[in-house]
Amino acid sequence: MQRIATLVLAAVAAALFTVHGALAQTTPAAAPPPPGDAARGKADFMRYGCYECHGTMAQGNYGTGAKLAPHPPPWATVNAYVRKPGGNMPSFSEKILPTSDLADIYAYLASIPAGKAYTQIPILNATTMKPK
Repeated sequence: MQRIATLVLAAVAAALFTVHGALAQTTPAAAPPPPGDAARGKADFMRYGCYECHGTMAQGNYGTGAKLAPHPPPWATVNAYVRKPGGNMPSFSEKILPTSDLADIYAYLASIPAGKAYTQIPILNATTMKPK
């Protein structure tokens, strides 16, 4: 049973590395993102079903969708990957997902703040935990 769990975890890790590697190598980070609206982008992220694989806060999901926030990949990389993805992600042509909507989604991803550091969370901070 433990061997099966180890193999499943290895497969999931390999899939994540493949997706992240493809995102990182798709295009250079030259072009700035077009203007977008984060509020519309959040609604579009849900409407186009991005959350189903990437999570509602773009935190990624075990093997199904890469982590996109906080600090999303460069606009050019995201745009190119959405249009011609690798792995299991479906492609989204301009007819399906207009660039203006993708720009709004990108603005939403860029607006998602990073979580607190573990040292800022009392229950996880070793200095606040006292042995009984």
